[in-house]
Amino acid sequence: MAVPPPVVATVRAAWRCQWRRLMAGLGPADAAGHYRRPESAFALTPELPATAGQAGVHGLIVGRSCPWAHRAWLVWCLRQLAGGLELVVVEPDPRAGRWRFDAPYEGARALVELYRRSGGDPRARATVPALYDRPGRRILVNESARLIELLNRWPAPEGAPDLLPEAKAEANGRWRERLQGTVNDGVYRCGFARNQAAYDQAESELFASLEAAESALEEGGPWLCGDQLTLADVVLFPTLIRLELVYAPLFGCSRRPLWTFPALMAWRARLYALPGVAATCFPDSWRRDYFGALFPLHPSGIVPAGADLATLVAGPAPARLQP
Repeated sequence: MAVPPPVVATVRAAWRCQWRRLMAGLGPADAAGHYRRPESAFALTPELPATAGQAGVHGLIVGRSCPWAHRAWLVWCLRQLAGGLELVVVEPDPRAGRWRFDAPYEGARALVELYRRSGGDPRARATVPALYDRPGRRILVNESARLIELLNRWPAPEGAPDLLPEAKAEANGRWRERLQGTVNDGVYRCGFARNQAAYDQAESELFASLEAAESALEEGGPWLCGDQLTLADVVLFPTLIRLELVYAPLFGCSRRPLWTFPALMAWRARLYALPGVAATCFPDSWRRDYFGALFPLHPSGIVPAGADLATLVAGPAPARLQP
């Protein structure tokens, strides 16, 4: 039996009203409907602690599905920091809308407890990544762009790569600034856009940046800044490794499949093949946490099947890291 058009129109209007309310809770937007990422609670880059590198003193708190935590996890992995910085993995608690510890950490069962203990705004969300100081019982920094800079200065074993080399400073800074707004935030600006115009702008800027990265890799490479892996590569990877599995189908970032960017495909495979990087990638968690938890974008909660990650990153042998 067909549903009368007036009923369809009424239900659609009611759902759109509820959708706007749900989206406001999911992510803020400006008056024009553009998604705006909230400020981090502990955004200033602290001085390198005198106790940095000492076992058991600091904890790097990350979540498997969060791309912002993924970039910090990557630096921890690439610079071989396990001996002097504990990795603490939290799990999402969709019903409570927070990150929780599998077992109490520093007396806390949820990350929000550490935030409140550290003087965080009680109205702000507790997010990952976060660098926790155990003796001081406080979070030092949770803004990922600042945190990865700090981790690049963290005491590391001999031969660990410098991901902010002075010779690449200008190119690295230029890429990081562009990628942050148009790619890392850009996929969210597509998915959380409140109207068509906001989506169109975000989607256009996203693919313009991917085309620029493709050209840079074709002309130089093997990394974005040339012959040395930098933080620019680190911040791009978490977004591109999730592109086909999450952002294209769920956020509408599907104008061009990544296989039409052969240099980027080879770059992604090259980085994925570096020692330890594959162990930071959890495609099942990504699909479950995005499709299962983002109700306003995917009301059914059905988690679709995804391609085998190994088939998406099949490519050349890893490049040699330069210290």
